[in-house]
Amino acid sequence: MYRKVVTRRTLLQGAAISTVLATAGSQSSPANSARKPNILFILADDLGYADLSSYGHPTIKTPHIDSLGQNGTRFLQAYSNSAVCSATRTALITGRYQYRLPLGLEEPLAGADVGLPPEHPTLPSLLKKAGYQTTLIGKWHMGSLPKFGPLQSGYEHFYGFRGGAVDYYSHDSNKKNDFWDDDVAIEKVGYLTDLLGDRAVETISSNVKANKPFLISLHFSAPHWPWEVPGEEGKKESERIARQSLSLATFDAGSQEIYRRIVERLDYQIGRVLEALKDNGVADDTIVIFTSDNGGERFSNTWPFSGKKSELLEGGLRIPALIRWTGKIAAGRATNQVAISMDWLPTLLEAAGTTPDPAFPPDGISLLPVLTGATPVKERKLFWRYKGNKQRAARIGDDKYLKILDNTFLFNVVHDPLERTNLKTRNSDTYKKILSEWRAWNASMLSETDASYTFGFSGDQFADHIGARAPTRDRDVDQD
Repeated sequence: MYRKVVTRRTLLQGAAISTVLATAGSQSSPANSARKPNILFILADDLGYADLSSYGHPTIKTPHIDSLGQNGTRFLQAYSNSAVCSATRTALITGRYQYRLPLGLEEPLAGADVGLPPEHPTLPSLLKKAGYQTTLIGKWHMGSLPKFGPLQSGYEHFYGFRGGAVDYYSHDSNKKNDFWDDDVAIEKVGYLTDLLGDRAVETISSNVKANKPFLISLHFSAPHWPWEVPGEEGKKESERIARQSLSLATFDAGSQEIYRRIVERLDYQIGRVLEALKDNGVADDTIVIFTSDNGGERFSNTWPFSGKKSELLEGGLRIPALIRWTGKIAAGRATNQVAISMDWLPTLLEAAGTTPDPAFPPDGISLLPVLTGATPVKERKLFWRYKGNKQRAARIGDDKYLKILDNTFLFNVVHDPLERTNLKTRNSDTYKKILSEWRAWNASMLSETDASYTFGFSGDQFADHIGARAPTRDRDVDQD
């Protein structure tokens, strides 16, 4: 019988080869190592709850965004911290109620001499301390130079615009160029959604080569006005707006069809970015989140809710939210966990193995235990206010307190998502309890501003709008 002789030399050679193979395998499969996960946070602007195929839109096709839910988890009860932009972005980056900072109180304060204080800890600054590369691509809208900016608040790199909206082609805001590479104003030719997608693809490649975990905040302007589609038709609309000195939000523009094309271009670019993760070998090692900053604008689909952006009705606050983290979060699942924008900071810090600054404890919660199945769905208490005392809201469990001008309501938003049946009288104890909790919460925030505001219709017209004519304010229950 033949017996192979194993010498000391062949044994050492075999051990060396095994070591090389094991090392190569660990380098090519970061998921098998202790490496921190990369984070790609994608934020749309003014996208309504049902503006994605996976959330029920009948004509808009969003296969790339939908894939995040197919390979991860889709939230059915996600909220924005505000019904408008800057306030939500303040909560998102700090993990706290925006009403703790002057920046978060109202728009248009974001256009005044206020901003996100550079000394305030943020998601990017905390991740940067934990060894992350941090980049913001897209919209900032939390204060202007020289006092405020992405580079002052934790991002190492910035490519995008600082204001609330820019023209998709000229990249102008109020006739001034608003496009930046770090703190240098630049001029670029191209459709804004495409330019942001291009930079995200490039940033993924460069970050992977640096061999450090990364946070890329990809904050698109789409589908926010102006209503300009990609291609020659959109260029002509951009030229018309400039030629006639129109506001970017001009009301003689836009349609459902134009809106569809803007959203589908957004989805196309997100598809390119997701493919870049795959091409660079980090798709499975990257947490990808997609959501919106507030409820939809006038062309959005917010079904089954009523209301739009700037309203504390569900349609102004409910947003799509999807997360994918391969091997950590179950695929193809929908969750009824109530979530809100400020939850993402504690969630992502926990995923990265770090913690918030103890001097600035989050108001949001980490969603990771629910997403990984470690804990069941948690009941939440969430609070809002908007435009001084003109709009107020709170959700505790399935019940929602709502105040619009002089009308107050109690809705069960699970059984009555359209907010039609006012249970304020029938369930008066519940109403009083939620109102009391809203007042206690409000007392812990900065004081409400006294901004003049016209909601667009009177209190009685609002009651007719939702089909639930209510008496004027019940003074013995809801005194201001």
